[in-house]
Amino acid sequence: MTFARIAILDWSAAATPCRGADSIWLGMAAQGRIHSRNLPTRQRAEALLIRLVRACRARGDRLLIGADFAFGYPAGFARALTGQADALAVWGWLAAHIRDDARNRNNRFTVAAAMNRALPGLGPFWFRPAALALPDLPARGSARHGNQMLADLRATDRASPGAQSVWKLGGAGAVGSQGLMGLPMLWRLRAAFPDAVAVWPFDAHWATAPVVLAEVFPSMLNAEIAALRQPHLTGRRPTRRAWPVKDAVQVRLLAAALDRLSMAGRLVPLMAALPDDPVIRTEEGWILGAGSPAFGAALRDAAQESGAAALPLNPALCRPFRSR
Repeated sequence: MTFARIAILDWSAAATPCRGADSIWLGMAAQGRIHSRNLPTRQRAEALLIRLVRACRARGDRLLIGADFAFGYPAGFARALTGQADALAVWGWLAAHIRDDARNRNNRFTVAAAMNRALPGLGPFWFRPAALALPDLPARGSARHGNQMLADLRATDRASPGAQSVWKLGGAGAVGSQGLMGLPMLWRLRAAFPDAVAVWPFDAHWATAPVVLAEVFPSMLNAEIAALRQPHLTGRRPTRRAWPVKDAVQVRLLAAALDRLSMAGRLVPLMAALPDDPVIRTEEGWILGAGSPAFGAALRDAAQESGAAALPLNPALCRPFRSR
């Protein structure tokens, strides 16, 4: 079964509403057409995803939603926190504890400190704003101790050059906070459509589910993203805030590339060819295309074929995305 629509989500753990660089971007491709939206808050993004799923279900369109944050944690964490060696149990635990309001105010650092308290030693989560007095959440990774049984990286992170540790909650390249704020949203999305949504690779029926959630890593296309942006950055330092915003280009380009692979009937077979490891399929998860030269080559070729269509159509804000 191919996917009629591809949606790629670049998430944000921002504590205030924001647009532009380091905010939430949603890129979508369908039969070669590309759209995108820049959402200022997580609640608005979640509402848009719910509308998108409903619209696709009403049309009978199969949908792949790729999210740019970790779907699992290194082996052993899920059981230590929830008593189950199951990544989805962690999703449910976070959904019950994370608070996130309409203005993006949230309690992610407090929740991270609580998880650290439930585990031996100090850690594994680290980084906190200087103003927060949370002794169970070390400011530096080097201050952690007593939890060496938990690896810093998952197997899929080791297979993905540039991937960072899920334990790191802030600082350059940090991805941990996005996961803490994104997994509860995906848990609610899955619960809202229990007969339709499957999580790759945790849910065995993903290959036939109408809606599939998958972890993605747009940095796999860094060279192609840079090549698209560079002609518009002549004479300027290519900062993240320079137009076209990197976040916008990468969600559009990855959506377009996966759409091309789906139209060619290649995407689902490539997704099925992941390592046969029960830890990956239950606890850690896997980044779409990680560690697969065949998938990587196909994705890069499809991205190059998509070309300038992945550029945002408006320097201030991408063309509005229509979910129906």
